[in-house]
Amino acid sequence: MGLIKAALGAAGGALADQWKEFFICESIDKEILMVKGQKMVGKRSSNTKGNDNIITNGSGIVVADGQCMIIVDQGKVVEVCAEPGEFTYDTSTEPSVFTGSFGEALKNTFKTMGKRITYGGDTGHDQRVYYINTKELIDNKFGTPNPIMFRVVDSKVGMDLDVSLRCSGVYSYRIDDPIKFYTNIAGNVTSEYRREELDTQLKQEFIGALQPALAKLSDMELRPNQIVAHNDEVANALNETLSQKWGELRGLKVVSIALGSVTLTDEDAALLKNAQADIAYGNARMGAGAMARATAGAMGQAAGNANGAMAGFMGMGMAMNASGMTPGNLYQQAAQQDMQAQQMQGQAMMGAGMVQGQAQPQQAAPSGAPTWTCACGTANTGNFCTNCGAKNPFLPQ
Repeated sequence: MGLIKAALGAAGGALADQWKEFFICESIDKEILMVKGQKMVGKRSSNTKGNDNIITNGSGIVVADGQCMIIVDQGKVVEVCAEPGEFTYDTSTEPSVFTGSFGEALKNTFKTMGKRITYGGDTGHDQRVYYINTKELIDNKFGTPNPIMFRVVDSKVGMDLDVSLRCSGVYSYRIDDPIKFYTNIAGNVTSEYRREELDTQLKQEFIGALQPALAKLSDMELRPNQIVAHNDEVANALNETLSQKWGELRGLKVVSIALGSVTLTDEDAALLKNAQADIAYGNARMGAGAMARATAGAMGQAAGNANGAMAGFMGMGMAMNASGMTPGNLYQQAAQQDMQAQQMQGQAMMGAGMVQGQAQPQQAAPSGAPTWTCACGTANTGNFCTNCGAKNPFLPQ
């Protein structure tokens, strides 16, 4: 009885699977990464008793934009199609009398019946159609729970600081290699594979790769406030960092990143601001301007003190003379630096053969400079008094 039942089951199943199937997939929701294809069976269809996991030779499979279809035969990917249109599966091991030569197809059908008898009437075969979502998957929010280190470098002025910053924003990714995604991540799901099964892991890995990605921007000598304007560079750097985990293992790729905010801690913001001020005042001309401004303010305060004005002036002059840091000296130093820079530039141009015509000889500096006496009684030769910082009154106003 068992053998007869198996034979009847094998014959009935083989005949039911003679109908060619038509697979479709409606628009894949943004929360779904992969879904199993379903046979299209209408009210007038006679193909209602065929096996779900059997694809008859000659079956049609529709592929839409933003989808990639794969056919899995006995657990192995045998066909891939990402081009929109209708795909015809004509290499199936399940024969149909409606495809190819009738005599050959009928002979293969009887072979299939015999094989199914050995499996007790079952198919002994598993074939599936899967649709993979290849659209850009957007609105993946992220934020750094703890500050990450960023190196602020400016080789022109010799600045090299490590600061801590926080950043947040959104990123998007897509499935770039459907076969790797199916093989290593999704597998033979019964119905669908959703984003929520993978997003937590991806977000943690994304944040972990953010620091080495930002290090590449540090190599470009960008400041923290410039990071948000280089989203493309961040995305490229992230793909390089995540290439092994995301690209080679899962077939995923970061498409874009939009940084919403990049902020420093209060301590590091003050540290960076002070460092920039120190570098700025290291320039002789800017330092002279700052000192002249501070001197003028101090003189105003000292003049307002009727009891100690003269003592204030004397103390201020003694301090500047002791340190040698007077506005006049700093302006002279800046002029010397400018002259040295011009000389170096001229030598570089001559060495490169870029000088046009014959170089004109430089005029020698005058051996002596006119002397003028400041209101405080100090004799000077520069543009500013070395004692109180007052400007030479004989200079053009």
